Amino acid sequence: MSERPVALFAMSAEVLNSVYPPDLMDRLRTSVDISPVLVTEDFHTPQARRALAGAEILLSGWGCPHIDDTVLDAAPGLRAVLHAGGSVKGIMASGWWDRGLVVSSASAANALPVAEYTLGMIMLAGKDLFAARERYRAQRTFTIAEITPGIGNFGRRVGIVGASRIGRRLIELLRPFDFQVLLADPYVGPSEAAALGVRLLPLDELLRTSDIVTVHAPALPETHRMIGRRELELMPERAVLINTARGSLVDTDALVTELRRGRISAVLDVTEPEPLSAGSPLFDLPNAFLTPHLAGSQGNEVRRMGQYVADELERLLAGLPLAHRVDPADLDRAA
Repeated sequence: MSERPVALFAMSAEVLNSVYPPDLMDRLRTSVDISPVLVTEDFHTPQARRALAGAEILLSGWGCPHIDDTVLDAAPGLRAVLHAGGSVKGIMASGWWDRGLVVSSASAANALPVAEYTLGMIMLAGKDLFAARERYRAQRTFTIAEITPGIGNFGRRVGIVGASRIGRRLIELLRPFDFQVLLADPYVGPSEAAALGVRLLPLDELLRTSDIVTVHAPALPETHRMIGRRELELMPERAVLINTARGSLVDTDALVTELRRGRISAVLDVTEPEPLSAGSPLFDLPNAFLTPHLAGSQGNEVRRMGQYVADELERLLAGLPLAHRVDPADLDRAA
């Protein structure tokens, strides 16, 4: 009989092979006793109940059903949940912490492509690429020697709303460039901002003084529509708003009104509602650039999350501290 701990996949079967391609699956199976064909998407089936009874480790991911107290009761030997995804708030119950479960998340792995997407959009927005493309499409000509005033990325002011995991990763990615990086976050003090290499400002001042504003705050009751009509009107002429966080952080109607005025532009990977209705004016406004919630891990990037979990599993079994352990104290202000 195997002496390896028994583990169970709890995620969407459709994404399993993307998260754990053959080499990573082999790596997992050297550490734990796990079936690559038993993927639990519903904890209440007889097969899932039998698997939970012997499971010591859950390898969860996108599509994992809610792990409530009845699930925990069915898994008396469960000691760890290693999540190949972002936040665990959508799948967890308060009973997790009361039972002393070790919980880890690959949210740092998912943060990187979001930060990379945002960096790319900042660079393109700084060159006024989206408007320039539309002008070129309409005019079918340009003057190569013409220097367009007011564009460029040298010294451009980038305002980051929220020093979340993604916000901090973006700060790292921005360091090699000649940007002035501003930050608004009520949980960050002056000394921490200095260590991050950013200038800390109240939100209103950041909005007034940034050329590009990128939103990376968590979706919480207090951040619901934190960027509304008043905040949008604070942004200077030709400023760009980027949202890769949650659509609920921005008042959609107020944004449409401001975009129609033509003062500012927006790059939106997330919206409220999501998806937008087919008749939404955001699809047709020339100063709105929409992408379908793809800033997070896609394609080969999904494998990175599986690699994070494989690393964490090996640390767990070796008795080493986890690199990405979830602290319940941070959940109230996490995405």
